[in-house]
Amino acid sequence: MHKSFSIRLIILALATTSVWADRIGHVDTKFKWLGPDDKIIIEAFDDPEVPGATCYLSRAKTGGFTGAVGVAEDTADASISCRQTGKIVLNEDIKSGKNDGQRVFKKRTSLVFKTIQVVRFYDKTRHALVYLVYSDRVVDGSPENSVAAVPIMPWGQ
Repeated sequence: MHKSFSIRLIILALATTSVWADRIGHVDTKFKWLGPDDKIIIEAFDDPEVPGATCYLSRAKTGGFTGAVGVAEDTADASISCRQTGKIVLNEDIKSGKNDGQRVFKKRTSLVFKTIQVVRFYDKTRHALVYLVYSDRVVDGSPENSVAAVPIMPWGQ
C-alpha cells in the first residue's frame, strides 16, 4: 500500500508540473546509438495573464535510452525571446508590481527534481515586460539564465 501510494504521488507530481507549449521545431546536437538524439527544442507559449505577449523558448533535451524513457536530466541551457503578438492590456496587479516575479511557465527537465521556469517582471519606468528563464533543482540550482523584454506599444499602428 505504501509503495503504491508513493508511486501515485510521483505520477501526480509529474503530471502537474508540466505546462503546455507549442513545439515549433528542433535540431539534433548529438547522435545517440540508442534512443533519440540530444537536441535543442524550440517552444512557444503565451503569457497566461498577459494576452498579446508570446515567448519563444529554446532548451536542451537529453536523448539516448534515458531520454526515451523519461528519466534523463536535461542541462540547464536555455534561451528566451519574447514579443508583443497582440494588444497588451495589463491588469492592476501587474501594473502595481504585486505580480513581480510571477511564474508564467514551468516544465520538468528531469524525472522529479529539476525544472525550467520563466518568471515575469514589469518595468514601470520603461513600460516593458521582462521575462527571465532559469533552471532550478531541489538541492542545487543553476545560475545559467536568459532574459527578454517586451516593450508595450500601441497595437495595430
